[in-house]
Amino acid sequence: TRRDHRRLETQLQKAGFAEICRLEDFDWSARISVDHRLLNAVFTLDFLSRHEHVLLVGPVGVGKSFLAQALGYAAVRSGYSVRFIRSDDLFRTLAQARVDHSVEKAFRSFLAPDLLILDDLGLHRLTPQQSSDLYELIVSRHRNASFVITSNRAVEEWLGLFDDPILGNSALDRLANASYQIVIEGSSYRQRL
Repeated sequence: TRRDHRRLETQLQKAGFAEICRLEDFDWSARISVDHRLLNAVFTLDFLSRHEHVLLVGPVGVGKSFLAQALGYAAVRSGYSVRFIRSDDLFRTLAQARVDHSVEKAFRSFLAPDLLILDDLGLHRLTPQQSSDLYELIVSRHRNASFVITSNRAVEEWLGLFDDPILGNSALDRLANASYQIVIEGSSYRQRL
């Protein structure tokens, strides 16, 4: 039991969560609306074995990051490897890796986990390099591993983030055709914390 607990703690640390979030800790009295049937379906974690994706979209503060990390926590508890990273940090890491000539190693680190959680995609329009990096990441992980992506923008708006619409269409087609799209609406959950 002690060994299992230590392994769990190590995997949680490696995941890089901003905080440990569990579904049972979510404040369901918050004034948000979400498709509970769809949310319960993704928390079975069946999407991971099918290499599908979960897209959590909605306005600022409705609990998208909390739910994404709770999903990651559940995945770690079930033995999956998980990595959580804010989208801006992902692009910064890859940019720094280009300077250090370690881009292949950095890129592989984002391909390796069973579940990659990208938080806050779409805060800014992507540069040509960021568009290319995101495209490569999606194409490389498609049918091999899963994403959870959170965004303040509706999925239909994501195409406008890409510098090259052809790359954007190709990447988003892969994501959208193998994903659960969960829209969360309501007032800020953070005000209650």
